[in-house]
Amino acid sequence: MSIPGNLFPRKLDSPLPVAEKAKGVWIEDTNGRRYLDASGGAVVVNVGHGRDEIARAVYDQILRCHYAHPTMFTTSVVEDLSSALARHTPTGLDRFYFLSGGSEAVETAIKMARQIHLASKRPERIRLISRWKSYHGLTLGALSAMGRTSFRTPYTPLLSEVVHIPPPYCLRCSYGLTYPGCGIRCATALDETIQNVGAETVSAFLAETVSGGTLAAYPPPDEYFSIIRKICDQYNVLLILDEVMCGMGRTGRWFACQHYDVIPDIITLGKGLSGGTLALSAVGVRSIHFETICDGSGIFVHGGTFSHHPVAAAAGLAVINILEREGLVERAAQYGELLGNKLKERLEDLSCVSDIRGIGLMWGVELVENKDTNTPFPRHEKVVERVWDTLFEKGIITYKSTGLAGTDGDALIIAPPFIIKKDEIDFLVDTVGSALEETIG
Repeated sequence: MSIPGNLFPRKLDSPLPVAEKAKGVWIEDTNGRRYLDASGGAVVVNVGHGRDEIARAVYDQILRCHYAHPTMFTTSVVEDLSSALARHTPTGLDRFYFLSGGSEAVETAIKMARQIHLASKRPERIRLISRWKSYHGLTLGALSAMGRTSFRTPYTPLLSEVVHIPPPYCLRCSYGLTYPGCGIRCATALDETIQNVGAETVSAFLAETVSGGTLAAYPPPDEYFSIIRKICDQYNVLLILDEVMCGMGRTGRWFACQHYDVIPDIITLGKGLSGGTLALSAVGVRSIHFETICDGSGIFVHGGTFSHHPVAAAAGLAVINILEREGLVERAAQYGELLGNKLKERLEDLSCVSDIRGIGLMWGVELVENKDTNTPFPRHEKVVERVWDTLFEKGIITYKSTGLAGTDGDALIIAPPFIIKKDEIDFLVDTVGSALEETIG
């Protein structure tokens, strides 16, 4: 097809409507059609669209100081954002390195882990372990760590070596076991893998705290991360938790790891850190590791033109102020429970719905061809794409997840801004139900 204009768009198979304005949980296009943003874009928008406070903070910072290279200056707003995050992170996780996107944060975390080992006189620790069915970004280092096959395959010759283990996905356990009698085999697999590749060669284990885009908002068993933390400590392996999607209040706690009483060595943040207003991400690291780097080479061999950017930091600081003042993290917990209950009430009896799971305002609805056998739809049927199109026509925006069962599998992710109202939840849930009935039956 011919695509007019000069833009290289994200979607190449059909023209997109033009978003004209957005406020609260609603987006309006140039034709006057309104859409309830029930996924916050790609699980990004948390405090809602069109926040005047964020716009003013960004405007004021541009006029005050819009750019100062971070090797030459720090700025008050970047320092303040660091302190604001440290008020909420787990104890000891209180040093922050700011970047522009989630992929960049993951790459930085991987490099940071490597440099921590170098500074600790452990140069042999070169291997990264991550999980299949994970999403960590699309730059080459992050893509190597990612476990989403369809994104990896075209670039296989370019990827670096990363060892992958099965994810905590009880609905389709890689070991054919059933929770809780499984002994959390997906967690103990890390111990086995570390030993198999050589414990002295492993740098870090990277995992999403709550599986996001690839497994459609799938929380791990409660015991999972306590086992993972003990294994990492036993072998002196650093634990990196990717909370680009599930952090910043999305799960009803400031950080998803707080549900599981686990403190990572390194954490990645993004998406909701700026509420989607500006490109902003962060890597948080425990002070003990920060001091290790300072006392070692004294240099973190990394950087970027737009790292520690004061204007992006102003947006992030304004988002944290809103989350705190309006109690939106607590609201995400309260309204997330309401949303989950309503989704289950409306959808769980549908023959095409095999599972409804989630935490806070981050929910997944997995679709299957046969509910009794949990058989997925073949990927070539593009079931979730058709459901998404139906929802979009009805004025509801969700997020698609595919490839949950090998290369097959379909699911919707529902993750609205934290300010969604009860009547909007009712409209959302009822519309999802009718769209599934119309599209699949």
